[in-house]
Amino acid sequence: MSFSSLGLSTELIKALEVQKIVNPTEIQQAAIPDIIKGKDVLGIAKTGSGKTAGYVLPILMNLQGSKSAKNRHVRVLVLVPSRELALQVNEVFNLFGNALNESIKIMAVHGGVSINPQMIAMQGVNVLIATPGRLLELAASNAVHLSEVDTLVLDEADKMLNLGFEEEMNRVFALLPKKRQNLLFSATLSSEVQNINKLLLNNPLVIKIEDKIDELELINQSAYFVTEERKGPLLRYIIKQNNLKQVLVFTSSVFKADSVANKLNRNGIDALATHSKKSHRARTEALSKFKSGKIKVLVATDLLARGIDIEFLPHVINYELPRSPKDYIHRIGRTGRASSSGEAISFVTPEDEHHFKVIQKKMGKPVTMINSDGIDLKGF
Repeated sequence: MSFSSLGLSTELIKALEVQKIVNPTEIQQAAIPDIIKGKDVLGIAKTGSGKTAGYVLPILMNLQGSKSAKNRHVRVLVLVPSRELALQVNEVFNLFGNALNESIKIMAVHGGVSINPQMIAMQGVNVLIATPGRLLELAASNAVHLSEVDTLVLDEADKMLNLGFEEEMNRVFALLPKKRQNLLFSATLSSEVQNINKLLLNNPLVIKIEDKIDELELINQSAYFVTEERKGPLLRYIIKQNNLKQVLVFTSSVFKADSVANKLNRNGIDALATHSKKSHRARTEALSKFKSGKIKVLVATDLLARGIDIEFLPHVINYELPRSPKDYIHRIGRTGRASSSGEAISFVTPEDEHHFKVIQKKMGKPVTMINSDGIDLKGF
């Protein structure tokens, strides 16, 4: 199936061709035609499956030639859980929006930066991507009005609900018109997502794209039995001995992310940490340097994992295991994308051994285990 068969305009098709995007993903094939028709959609698919373009393209299609809303009355509202995702979604909207013959003003707003420039820039905005807290601040200041929103998108609804945005989102919903198109996208169909689905969606098209075994097969998984005190030297050994150029390392805490990055730098490996305690500027700069190859290692917590979107990431290392098997699959799914192979390595301490067996059982795939006791880590 081609994009031209999904009902997109010539301008959008050309923009896709420029980006060398030829074939729609499964969720794009299923979602785009019905979003263009104005239907509500519940889309469940893993990160990296093309969900963002799956709603961006039809929304832009519907905005073409339509009547503009009054000043400071946005037409499309996209709610996201983090600053990183707000910027990422904004980038996709602008990538395709700039290809249109008519001007559609798109803007992302989030906390962590001054609100005043955002208030001024809200004039004439058609598409607003926002974190709930900053959106409510702007609405309270009359910088933006939501009474004419005709399309609402909740991106990564599972994360938003898990992170405790429910009260803020209920306040946002109260400001919206009852008649509107609702699009809900999530990596998982949790009980929270099901509950919000019942409240928001009207006879929705439900799309659930299951993880394919062959996608996991693209990822070469291995794990090292290692004591806690040997983790740091083992990480540096793996990076140096294999001359790894781009490695995403996951930790479970802010403190550990900083500690791992600092020790890597002290041992001659360029690294930066990114987490919620870093400033917005520092986080953006770290991701930019990692994507461009200026640093070899980015150390991240799970909270920021979904804001890190790199098409061809060769290596992921779980310095610490995540709490749930779903988070494990999500982490390693950062590599082995776009039909390219990747490598995922996990460190397993004696205390982690049972938990890692549970992860493998839930995943339905055994992981090659390596005993690190025989590796000489002196000097690392």
